[in-house]
Amino acid sequence: MDSREITGPYDVDEITHRPKGWAKWTPFAIFQITLYFGLCFIGLTTFENVFFSPATREITFVIGLLGIWRYGWWFTHAVRAWIYGRFVYPSMRDAGRKVWDDGWRPRHLHFMMTTYKEHRDITEKVIRSICREIRDAGVPGTIWLGSGDRFDEELISELLQREWSDLDVTLHIVRQNQPGKRLAIGLVLRAMSRGDVEKDDLIIFMDGDFILAKNAVGACLPLFKLYPDLQACTTDEEVLCIGPKWIANWLTMRFAQRRLAMQSHSLSGRVLTLTGRMSVFRANHLLKLKFIRLLEADHLEHWLWGKFRFLSGDDKSTWYYMLQSGCRMLYVPDAMGYTVEVIEGSGMDRMVQNFRRWSGNMLRNGARALALGPHRMPFFIWWCLLDQRVSMWTMLVSPVLAICTSVLYDPYYIFGYVVFICITRMLLSLFLYGYARKVDLSYPFILYFNQLINASVKVYCIFRLSKQRWSNRGDQRAGEGDGLVARLQNLMASYLTLLYVTMLFVGVCLMAGLIEPPSSGMVTNLLGLSSSRPMS
Repeated sequence: MDSREITGPYDVDEITHRPKGWAKWTPFAIFQITLYFGLCFIGLTTFENVFFSPATREITFVIGLLGIWRYGWWFTHAVRAWIYGRFVYPSMRDAGRKVWDDGWRPRHLHFMMTTYKEHRDITEKVIRSICREIRDAGVPGTIWLGSGDRFDEELISELLQREWSDLDVTLHIVRQNQPGKRLAIGLVLRAMSRGDVEKDDLIIFMDGDFILAKNAVGACLPLFKLYPDLQACTTDEEVLCIGPKWIANWLTMRFAQRRLAMQSHSLSGRVLTLTGRMSVFRANHLLKLKFIRLLEADHLEHWLWGKFRFLSGDDKSTWYYMLQSGCRMLYVPDAMGYTVEVIEGSGMDRMVQNFRRWSGNMLRNGARALALGPHRMPFFIWWCLLDQRVSMWTMLVSPVLAICTSVLYDPYYIFGYVVFICITRMLLSLFLYGYARKVDLSYPFILYFNQLINASVKVYCIFRLSKQRWSNRGDQRAGEGDGLVARLQNLMASYLTLLYVTMLFVGVCLMAGLIEPPSSGMVTNLLGLSSSRPMS
């Protein structure tokens, strides 16, 4: 069904209720958390012996040691995020306001927006938010529309003529002649390079379903005057979910995670993604042919899948270009926009699709970013890239240990492990509540399943990097080849997945002492190296 035929209207108004600090810690929220920890304490005392019995003590030590490492890393991000949000960024913001109050303005604002058969209500609110930001900035603006459908073009053109005829805004429509968001962006950038765009102009990259909150652009602009080496900044996001409540809770939890991580990364003058929803760039890099070609035809050479182009993940390509060029990138916490997620059909299917797209984009770009080495970026950022690849395996260690221990030693160990998960994920959620709109008791459970599913999807994707699917923009797919070669490639990918998972399973069991390593005699016999003694 065409998305424009689906009836609305959609509730995509800005979120006005955003309690901060202690305001979100209502008496009922405190009561819920107190009751939660009380139930965990009862469970912990009930299953205490399963952790420290002689048969399971070593397994508990391994899980605990792994937990200390992972939660210590989380705490490091939390401290860095607090420093950036409490001290570093406020000084940047105040200096930027002074620059703005002293009269500095950018010469021109360019909005690079792509859209494809978007819902009418959403498109209208997006355009209104763009025009409001142009008016508040008090400078001329141009909307460069990368479009694949006449309906979107006519809707936007009529809206500008009807409601914003007195605003100094120009609409340039660039109709794509080939499918795909990347090619649409490339065509727009080529049009920009031939137009009146100067190297110090600011270009706002944004999606056609991203609604700018008030001052979303204004908060970013003075930073580019304040820091001449700043080439890109990315912004905060909130989700407006039109779909099941559990999907909405999952997305809001992920955005809380994103805020914490972004602020931690930005303390090093880099971020790990320049989100395609909305990021602001200085024009000098974006108009170079090298940048445009990378965005249009970014690809990998893979030993198993050969050469394949990236389907989605244009934000990862722009980020990789900036990273390898040594550009400074920042996160702006008070530049807010709203991502509209319309969930139609199966919520679980959409969740898995998103994980496959996000994880695939991360894996495809993470390996080459790591290959740049720590000398091309701050060491902390390089270590974060390495941790992304390691964490997908370490996340699977503790559940594997808990299940094996329950099967081989004590069936009640799994219940103790569940209590352990409940406690630790609530402790992590206490950090996330500082970055969420409200204290939500579902976060500990959603957080654990989010980590578990995300790690499993990454393990699946790491040997299938060419397989891509993007439900937006016509449900594009790539890497689904036919024929003997494709079947052999898929067979090899399945074999490698099974091999690595088996190695993880066996390695974890050996490390925890759940199974005994083979003796030298057994290895000798298996290899056929044993010699028979002559009979006397």
